[in-house]
Amino acid sequence: MPNRREAELFQAYLRRHGLKFTPERRDLFDEIFKRHEHFEADELLFRMKQRGRKISRATIYRGLELLIAAGVVGRVRVGDEGFLYERLHAGEHHDHMICLGCAKIIEFFEPKIEELQDRVCAKAGFRAVSHSHHIRGFCRDCRKSKAVDPELESARIPGLAARAVVETES
Repeated sequence: MPNRREAELFQAYLRRHGLKFTPERRDLFDEIFKRHEHFEADELLFRMKQRGRKISRATIYRGLELLIAAGVVGRVRVGDEGFLYERLHAGEHHDHMICLGCAKIIEFFEPKIEELQDRVCAKAGFRAVSHSHHIRGFCRDCRKSKAVDPELESARIPGLAARAVVETES
């Protein structure tokens, strides 16, 4: 299995919680780990049904919650109501810049940010297990096209290129 470590983490999580690695959960896991892209839950449902898999929307959402809790799938809020999901690989980490204009997601990793987070946690006596860092603003293309509302763009937090929201997951 190409994503063996992630499958083991997911199965261990399920066992700890008295749950089984059902065929539906296996299909869901396999479909998510076939590609590296951000996706909506309904897109995943559509892809699985196209492949002849019998799975309900409720099973997709419940399965995604389990995969998130197991730490092998991440969730990114886009807009006021929507989420995009992505597979995560054990031992890898990245953060996101999310364009408020076109909803493009730019992945990045910055060691200085990670180091600062570690220092902040150590200073507070806090042991972080996971985190999700999202910077919201406007991408180069939207800024060049002048499609950005100047009032919204100027409403940024002083000293930052965009509004940052740090969300921690339990």
